[in-house]
Amino acid sequence: MTTTLLPRARIGKAPVAALGLLAVSTGALESVVTPTLPLLQRELDMSPAEGALLSIVLLITGALITPVAGKFGDRYGGKPVLIRLMAVVSAGGLVSALAPNLPVLLLGQILQGAMVGALPLSFILVRKHLPAGEAKVAIGVVSGLFVGGGMAGTLAAGPVAEGLSRHWMFALPTIAVTGSTILVNRLMPRDPPGRPDDAGVDWPGLALLSGTLVTLMLVLALAPDIGSQPLVLGVLVVALAAFVSGWIAVERRAASPMVDLRMLARPAVWKACVLTFVICVGTSAAVYLVPQLLAVPTDAYGFGAGATAIGFFLLPGAVAASLAGPVSGIGVRRFGPRAVVTVGIVLMAAALIALSAAHTEVWHLITGKALIAFANGLCVTALVTGIATSVDQGDTGIATGLVLVTRVIGFAAGTQLCGALLTAGTPAGSDVPAESAFVTGFVVAGAVTALSLLVVRTLNKGDTK
Repeated sequence: MTTTLLPRARIGKAPVAALGLLAVSTGALESVVTPTLPLLQRELDMSPAEGALLSIVLLITGALITPVAGKFGDRYGGKPVLIRLMAVVSAGGLVSALAPNLPVLLLGQILQGAMVGALPLSFILVRKHLPAGEAKVAIGVVSGLFVGGGMAGTLAAGPVAEGLSRHWMFALPTIAVTGSTILVNRLMPRDPPGRPDDAGVDWPGLALLSGTLVTLMLVLALAPDIGSQPLVLGVLVVALAAFVSGWIAVERRAASPMVDLRMLARPAVWKACVLTFVICVGTSAAVYLVPQLLAVPTDAYGFGAGATAIGFFLLPGAVAASLAGPVSGIGVRRFGPRAVVTVGIVLMAAALIALSAAHTEVWHLITGKALIAFANGLCVTALVTGIATSVDQGDTGIATGLVLVTRVIGFAAGTQLCGALLTAGTPAGSDVPAESAFVTGFVVAGAVTALSLLVVRTLNKGDTK
């Protein structure tokens, strides 16, 4: 079957504006769970470990969908793939809005995870329809609007959930996603498809990686109940080992693997993956534990913050994260990735340890969370820049794909670990974890982050140039 190439159509400001609106709405929908997680746990009677699972399923789906979406976008055109992905996201938002219980809400979040593939597809569209200089500006605008949408979602989720209901918290940004998708479909010309990829998509590898991540999350979620469910946990551990073994075997033999494991033999790649994993474990501790600690009742040791207040308290962290990328880029140009990563790790470890010792005032948590978010942005940007320039140009996508998967695994593992610590530290008959569980979470995350400096010390010029 021959593919008919459509003529390239140069776009004006309206289609780019439609992509910007889509970025704002998806950023808002993605961010509503974090500030309202304590509220969702109360209303749906979730344990801390279950709450941790809810907070990461969207990210896991996104990591699995993004490489497939990018390949399909190159093959069939960015617009049709983007519209179909957004239809899935809208369906997921509707499911989340109507969800009566945790399993249905998890399903909605899984479907919403398709939104993570929207940004790469948007970039494909602007690159195909605009000259190089204008495309860079448009990509920067769309990326910035996605971050802005995330900030808006963080601020608005609490007031909407408390003033209306948790259902509207998902419904309103879903309506915005649907409307902006219709605008993109009307205003954006269809881009010409690329050349067919004979290797196709690594579906077996994708399925096995999905099984690996889901099983890993279940193992971490059930770890606190090992005494009451040892057989279930044992079966899950065996299943996890089987998924990992099968995935490695498939990826080593696939003609076009989803994740090229042979790249891990390169020092620049495996060191970047190790550092990314550890850094995301540390970041996830703050992302999960700080809102939980803010929500602890005042008659215990917390602040009794509602979803609205938590959203405001988290905003400085979101701003810090948005500033970290440009600062890291400047630092990498002047001092190199190794120096920037070192500064980021030291800052993050110090902030985590400080939070374990000082968390009796709201400003302690706000400052610590902002410093950790800034440090994470420094490190991730520097690592991506370093890995992108340390491999051959044709291997850039493969290497950065490995870092992406590692980032998701690190964030998910850290979040589930913290959830398990809070669940294990909750006395029988109480809904409030012991304060020592939070302290343990911050200390463990800080210690693990600090140990990553041993890997940074082994970086050489060949790993960072």
